[in-house]
This record gives sequence, structure tokens and C-alpha cells, in this order.
Amino acid sequence: MKKGDIIELKIDKVQFPNKGIGKFEDKKIIVKNAIEGQKVKALINKKRKNKIEAKLLEISQRAEYEKGQICEHFGVCGGCLYQTMPYDMQIETKTKQVKEILDSFLEDEYEFLETIKSPKQIEYRNKMEFTFGDEIKDGPLALGMHQRGKFYEIVTTYDCQLVDKDFREILCQILRYFQGNNMSFYHKKTHTGFLRHLVIRKTAKTGEILINLVTSSQSKLDEQKFVNRLTQLDLLGEIKGIIHTINDCVADTVQPDEVKVLYGQNQITEELLGLKFNISAFSFFQTNSLGAEKLYSVIRDFAGDTKDKTIFDLYSGTGTIAQILAPIAKKVVGIEIVEEAVKKAKENAELNNLKNCEFIAGDVLKKVDELKEKPDIIIIDPPRVGIHQKAINKIIDFNPEVFIYVSCKPTSLKKDLEIFLERGYKVEKIQCIDMFGHTPHVETVIKICRCNH
Repeated sequence: MKKGDIIELKIDKVQFPNKGIGKFEDKKIIVKNAIEGQKVKALINKKRKNKIEAKLLEISQRAEYEKGQICEHFGVCGGCLYQTMPYDMQIETKTKQVKEILDSFLEDEYEFLETIKSPKQIEYRNKMEFTFGDEIKDGPLALGMHQRGKFYEIVTTYDCQLVDKDFREILCQILRYFQGNNMSFYHKKTHTGFLRHLVIRKTAKTGEILINLVTSSQSKLDEQKFVNRLTQLDLLGEIKGIIHTINDCVADTVQPDEVKVLYGQNQITEELLGLKFNISAFSFFQTNSLGAEKLYSVIRDFAGDTKDKTIFDLYSGTGTIAQILAPIAKKVVGIEIVEEAVKKAKENAELNNLKNCEFIAGDVLKKVDELKEKPDIIIIDPPRVGIHQKAINKIIDFNPEVFIYVSCKPTSLKKDLEIFLERGYKVEKIQCIDMFGHTPHVETVIKICRCNH
């Protein structure tokens, strides 16, 4: 077996997030984007002493449990790897993956609670970022998600089932509008072109919609015609704002060099657990609103009796966790590096008449040095990569009774938890919440207690 060979094998298991594992000639082979029970053809593309990886070419035989796809773009689009897997099996698979990772180093007993299912398995996302491009080189304009395994090619996801009808209708109308105007998309290779991204947000409880068109400055948008096209749509929700973001950064990210409000306002309001949250175009907010209520309820439950206790909420985003806990705590202090998110957190605390919240803008690594109060509980909800390695020991130095760690990537969680254990803490209980149905991703909440507590 050598690099470039095409082999056929059966996938025996899946490791987080998308690594199908099988055997060929008694060698372990990793095939990304294959799932348990499938027989696949794959091309050997990486061969090292202890690791062989192969690129999925074709599913030659489906697994016995697989059902029909719910989305027309399945297999071409890069998302929803688990779509043909029954939902209960998705939950079982994700739970098993998280537990395997944690059990590989956790020696003491802990409570592993039953995984909480998403209240909605489809049409659950409140935000989607679509990309302009083409499906084939020099083909007609497309708008949607990246094709699986491709860097440049885009598939127009007019049937995406992770979002509701309004998202799909807005996507189709905007695509038709720009196809009719012969507008070019921004080429990542040459850095030329106009259309870059379309970001749509819609709240689950209030049905408010915010549309953000992201372009370069290399052409002009007929703002009034664009707004008229959208405001005439017959939607289930209500468009509260249409904005135009100009982004000339060469990186493939939505970065606001200039933001113009073309219609309405630059925010929408969501409701979670009886509180209101204003969300702007660039706010971080959990993408599954109904799932977020489940997640925050678990955090509140893990925190226990918080009366007369001071809580730090690190990587606090727009302050949702802080404000969920504030009514039952003495004081909550949040730290977040994104200044706009902190501004929004302060606005939301005022909106909810919460007087015991303080939000600080800055890097957790630096700002924890400035905190003088002694926390009883620290909530940590870091980025996917986990806690900055220079920050983690500073955070543990506060020596609170309890840490509650919220993770969307169990491999990063493993790396961080090992340091907590070395510093005299133990894992008391763990619960997974499925926020991302049909994908390999899952949120994990961990209660970490001081050993002498």
C-alpha cells in the first residue's frame, strides 16, 4: 500500500469530529467524512509511520441504518455529515465520542448525565453566513456554502434544512437580483470582484430578521433597488434591518471596514429564559436559540446556589451567560475581547434592568490581572481552540470553589482539563447538549470542583 493507491474498506467507527476509522491490510486508515458502517473507496494521500490517511472518493455501500437525506445538497455541500444517520444515533455517536476523549485521561469517577437533544432537529439555526462564488470555474454566480473538500467552489444551498424558509427565500431573491445585474463575486485568488458574503440572522422567539450584505469596495450597490427587492418579500418573519458591510480585507472573513444601514436598524432582539438580548450584525450569539436555553439552564443548574456569590464569566461574548446568572447571584463580571460585544452586553444588562453585571473589554490573558475581587464561581466559554495556554494558570490562580467550562470542541477541552487536574481540581459532572443537529459538533458543559471543596 502506497500513496496514490485506491482502496476499498469498511468504516468501523468515527472519531471526533469527522474521522472515519477502518482497516486495510491490517493497517488503520483514517477517511474523513465517512461514517460508521459505510463501505468506501478512498485514495491514500498521507502515509506516515504510524498514520495513514485517505481521501473519500465514493461511498460504495451505505450503512444499514442510513435513511434518506433531508436536504437536496447533501454530499455536495460541506455541512451536515450525519444527515443520513437517525437523530437518536447522532446523539449516541456524539456522546460516545466525547466520553471516549474524556475517559482517556480522567481517572476519578464523575457523573456523566444524559445528552440533551436539540428542541428542533431541522431549521434550528438563527444565523447563516453564505458565500458568493461559482459552482464550477467561470460558471454562473452561486450563493451558498463551500462544496465539500473544495476551497473555491460554492454550492447554491437553496434547499438548506438547517435554516427556515425565510433564509432560503432571501438567499434565492438576492442571488437572482445579482445574477440579473451581472455582478461579479470576489475571487479569493486574485482579490478582485465585488460580492463576498451574505449573513442572515433571524430570532427564534420574535421572528426578527437582519440581513447583512458583505462586499468589497470595487463596485457600487444600487442601495434603493436592493432594499426594495427585499422588503417586498412575503416572509414568515419581519425584516428589521438591512445593512451593507464593505470589507477589503484579503482574508476570507466578514470584517467590517465600513458599515451602512440601508433600511431599519442594525440589531434584532431575541428572548431567552425570560430575558431580552439585542443582537447586532457582528455579535456572537449561540446559533441555536432554543438549544441555547437548554445550555444555559444546565450552566445555571451546575452553578447551584449562587446567592451572595461572585461569578466571573470569561470569554463572555454579548453577556448572555452572565445575565442568565445575574438574577440569582451577588455579582457577575464578564470579560470579552470583542469591544462591540461588550458594548452590546452592557446594553442588554440595562435592557433587562440588571444592576449587578460588569462587563470588561479586553483579552482575558491580560484583563484577569486587573480583577481584584475573589470569585466563588468562574464560567469559561472559550473559543474552539480552548483557553490560551498563558491564561489558564492565571485563571486557576483565582482558586474558586467551582469552574464551569463550556466547550464546543472536546479535544481542546481535554488539553485544558488536564491542567485543571494538575492544579488540584476534579471533574464532578458532565453533560452534552446537542446544538448542531446533523453535524458532528456538540456542546459539552463540565462542572470542575476544588478537591478540598
